[in-house]
Amino acid sequence: MSGERRYRWAQWGDLNAFFGLMLDNVTNLVMLTGILVGVFGYPADKVFSLMIPGTALGVLFGDAVYTWLAFRLAKRTGSTDVTAMPLGLDTPSTVGIATAVLGPVYLETRDPVLTWQVGMATLFIIGIFKIILSFFGDWVRRHIPQAGLLGSLAGIGITLLAFFPLMKIFSAPVAGIVSLGIVVYALIARRRLLFGLPGAFLAVAAGCLIYYIIGGFQLFGARIDAPALNFYPAVPLPTVDFIFGFGKAISYLPIAFPFALITIIGGINNTESARVAGDAYRTRDILLTEAVATLVAALFGGVAQSTPYIGHPAYKAMGGRAAYTLATGLFIGIGGALGALSFVIQAVPEAVITPILIFVGIAIVSQAFVESPQRHAPAVAFAIIPVVAYLVFTYADSLIGKLDPGIAIPKSITDQQDLLRAAGGGFILTAMLWGGFLADLIDGTLRRAAVFMILCAVFTLFGFIHSVSPTGGIYLPWKSGTSLAFQIALGYAFVGAGLLICSRTCGSRHKQME
Repeated sequence: MSGERRYRWAQWGDLNAFFGLMLDNVTNLVMLTGILVGVFGYPADKVFSLMIPGTALGVLFGDAVYTWLAFRLAKRTGSTDVTAMPLGLDTPSTVGIATAVLGPVYLETRDPVLTWQVGMATLFIIGIFKIILSFFGDWVRRHIPQAGLLGSLAGIGITLLAFFPLMKIFSAPVAGIVSLGIVVYALIARRRLLFGLPGAFLAVAAGCLIYYIIGGFQLFGARIDAPALNFYPAVPLPTVDFIFGFGKAISYLPIAFPFALITIIGGINNTESARVAGDAYRTRDILLTEAVATLVAALFGGVAQSTPYIGHPAYKAMGGRAAYTLATGLFIGIGGALGALSFVIQAVPEAVITPILIFVGIAIVSQAFVESPQRHAPAVAFAIIPVVAYLVFTYADSLIGKLDPGIAIPKSITDQQDLLRAAGGGFILTAMLWGGFLADLIDGTLRRAAVFMILCAVFTLFGFIHSVSPTGGIYLPWKSGTSLAFQIALGYAFVGAGLLICSRTCGSRHKQME
């Protein structure tokens, strides 16, 4: 029909949106590589040839489907300015899987292939969880306070996304601090840059320029090792090698489940955000797409899950429509297969990319406090503590691991190490339960707070949280090898029982105090 308005699926605004979404994904791949290679000594060529191609393919699949959903929504509503939902690699879980699954497995086994297989198996489990949770995500969101859901992420933001990377900035301070300054100016303070340049793009570009000028001319005594800039072309092919990693992956269920849950909850919130901005996508379509994209990545060798990104209204304000998601998917997916992404990842110094990671960490922490009810601020802070315990344990464990094997470590130190392992074990799930518990306690819903404590007791017995296993894995209660797990579980059980008693005897008193 001549009077029918055509969907403007591509326009100049898509270019700016593309740079933003593409750099977010590249940043995650740089972080994945930097953590595995720089922190744990994992072979770089194995990251590029085994892990990245399948991981990138998951992004291509998800963004292609989201592009198609934008066309379908435009046809259904007759709108000419529908903006596709942005999808990419989930930052908290990319960092979390690298630091809490892949890295520890490699340190334990020194087998890069087995580590990759465990990563695939963990991602496969996450994908299955996400498909199931996509049907129950709303129910979970109603029953777990935001302080629990967002507080656990806030802990990751402070520790894994901000503290660990901070030292990388000072490895090349001029480039790192300039990059950080641009990130703070454009992304945190939200000030407009000259010519409307994307903040992430300018931070990386300026940082790289300074880094290579200072290193190239050896200013201030600085010397840099020129990156190898090798291409690692590897077409992602379907594989069932993840089966060989299931044995070890099962022990990481306490990490896999919360990461799956949080992306589902985030997907629900992001879909609602898009609806408010004028694009009424069906929540189930958005959630199932990201779940299937995660499974696709796992079946092709990927180790990091995809998720709908926060910020659909921002991409819409940039003028993005559907071309930017399609372009991002093609760039990441094809670049991963041809080895171009490995070239980019090697060329970008960690000191330059780290400020973007710190920005993400700050945004996550801020969101936890801003989006949760003000009265739940103590619950958010409470949820951060188990993640800090995991950070301290990881750092202390790495220092002890660097000691000469011939040095006898005093029992007092190994005892403290065991306690730290228990405090930080299953840190994401622990944080979620602690935050939900205190939020309900603040609200006076004592019975639901008691349920959180009882869940803590049960999960402790099986090692889902506070694992006392030397590997941090799960176990049957009578095979834990120590009474510590029973003592921790008993403490939780006493608190839960006390809350149930108070719910009958102290409820009216609580209301009077309010």
